[in-house]
Amino acid sequence: MALAPTAEVVLGSIAFGIFWVLAVFPAVPFLPIGRTAGSLLGALLMVIFRVITPEQAYASIDIPILSLLFGTMVVSIYLERAHMFKYLGWLLSWKSKGGKDLLCRVCLISALSSALFTNDTSCIVLTEFVLKLARQHNLPPRPFLLALASSANIGSTATPIGNPQNLVIAVQSKISFGKFLVGILPAMLIGVVINIVLLLCMFWNALKINKVDEEVMEEAVDEDEVSSHKFSPARMSHMTQEGACGDDVGKSRPRTKIASLQVSDVKRLLTKKALILKGCVYLVTIGMVISLLMGLNMSWTAISAALALVVIDFQDAGPCLDKRGFNRQAEEMYHL
Repeated sequence: MALAPTAEVVLGSIAFGIFWVLAVFPAVPFLPIGRTAGSLLGALLMVIFRVITPEQAYASIDIPILSLLFGTMVVSIYLERAHMFKYLGWLLSWKSKGGKDLLCRVCLISALSSALFTNDTSCIVLTEFVLKLARQHNLPPRPFLLALASSANIGSTATPIGNPQNLVIAVQSKISFGKFLVGILPAMLIGVVINIVLLLCMFWNALKINKVDEEVMEEAVDEDEVSSHKFSPARMSHMTQEGACGDDVGKSRPRTKIASLQVSDVKRLLTKKALILKGCVYLVTIGMVISLLMGLNMSWTAISAALALVVIDFQDAGPCLDKRGFNRQAEEMYHL
């Protein structure tokens, strides 16, 4: 294989260096354009510098991998919106028997969730619950954060949808989802066990639960209750107050009663709708996993599941495709 010309190597290295700086430091002062734009700029420079031709650049884009990654990300967003990760957080603290038990649960749950919902999603979402558990049990957060990060990376190796690298391996080698899972699962389980043992040896003394003052525990419970009951039909409450101020006492009571009935009816309808949507999200996700295990095309299966959730949601999909907009509307529609 002949070596590329020196000028082409130098120009290609410059383009890659610019991409690398923007990817690692997305908010650099001289060009704060972010990772996505930085990646596109690096690719464009490769073409401008004639390191590759436009045809080669288009040919290097792997549509099946991007489709599979996009589909799984959309499904993960809907699962997060349906409080899947909140339920996993509750599972961490359910009948806990101490710090060592919590550490083992964090390792197992993060490994399982990352295998199905990608490792970065699991780490970002479960970090909140891990920190809360550590605070409630008066334990240092470092062992649990290390357990979450390391087990998520180990668990993500079990399936093609666990991380983008697995997508490339599975798609390029044409390995089915089932064969990939069967081949990697034993090594993943061994890795999780070794990781648990190492973390327990490193933090054995730090995982002893100390006595927590009752005031601290009560404060944690109150905070959880506040975060679990955010539904507040502000507009209707405001209208009720205006009606009570505008009429006399005798007339305000029936109006207040009617308004309260309307609020309860709206809340009941929203709760019923949220339950139906949650059930649909879980059913579609289970169907997607079963289809992948049956050997169906992974890219089209993920895209089909994502579009099915978009249609079932029956509203503008922009907030779910834009994570920032999704975070603003998630609790409004799916909170129980």
